[in-house]
Amino acid sequence: MEILTEFFTLMLDLLVDVTPIAAILLGFQLFVLRRPIHNPARVFVGLVFVLLGLTLFLEGLELALFPLGRLMASQLTLPSFIFGEAAGVVADFSWTDYLWVYVFAAAIGFATTVAEPALIAVSIKANQVSGGTITVNGLRIAVAIGVAVGVAMGTFRIVTGTPLHWYIIVGYVVVIVQTAVAPRAIIPLAYDSGGVTTSTVTVPLVAALGLGLAETIPGRSPLLDGFGLIAFASLFPMISVMAYAQLSEWRSKRARLSASEPPSPTED
Repeated sequence: MEILTEFFTLMLDLLVDVTPIAAILLGFQLFVLRRPIHNPARVFVGLVFVLLGLTLFLEGLELALFPLGRLMASQLTLPSFIFGEAAGVVADFSWTDYLWVYVFAAAIGFATTVAEPALIAVSIKANQVSGGTITVNGLRIAVAIGVAVGVAMGTFRIVTGTPLHWYIIVGYVVVIVQTAVAPRAIIPLAYDSGGVTTSTVTVPLVAALGLGLAETIPGRSPLLDGFGLIAFASLFPMISVMAYAQLSEWRSKRARLSASEPPSPTED
C-alpha cells in the first residue's frame, strides 16, 4: 500500500510538471499555427503513456537503481572488503586501495552508456547522414569508453578528495587542442555526445554511485564530493569521440599512402 501511495503521489506531481509542456504545444498548434490536431485521441493516449512512463521510471529509480548504487559503493569501500582479515589493524586508506571501485565505476559507466536510448538514436542518425562513414557501433563504443574513463576518473577524485575544477579545466584544455586538429565533420557530433550520453539510464546510476561513495568514504561530503561525476561523464566522451575520428583519419591516410606506393622491384 505504501508503494502505491508513493506511486500515485508521484504521478500527481508529474502531472503538474507535464501539464505546462502539453499546454504550450497544444496552445501553439491551436492558437498560433491555427491548425487542428490530427488524431487527438492518439495524442491524448500518448500523453497518458508519457505520464505513466515517467512515473514508473522515477519510482523504479527510487526503489532499485539509487539503493543499488549506494549499496555497491558502500560494499566496495568496506575495510573488510579492501583489506580482508587485516581490516582491523589498518589505520588509514590509500587511493590505491580502492582499485575495485575504479573498475566498477568504469564498468557501470560503459554498460549504461551502451544501453543509453538517446545515444542509440543519435548513432543511427549520424550513420545515416554520414553515408556510413560513422558506424553505429563505432560511435557507441567510442562514447562508452569516454564515459567509462570519465566516471573512473571522477571516483578517483572522490577517493582522493582533490578539487573538481582541476580535472575539468585540464579536460577542456585537451578538448580545445583536439578541436584544433580533429576532423571538422566530427567536432559538432563530439560536442553533442557528452549531452546525449548523460540521459535517462546513465545519470541515475552514476549519481547514485557518486553519492554512495561520498557517504561511505571517511572525510567526504555528499554535497561537495558526491556530485560532479556527471561532469566527467559529459566531458570525456567529447575527448574519446574526437580521438576516435582522429584515429580513423590517420588509418585512412596510412591506407591511402600504402596503396599509392609503387611496388618494390622483384629479384629475377
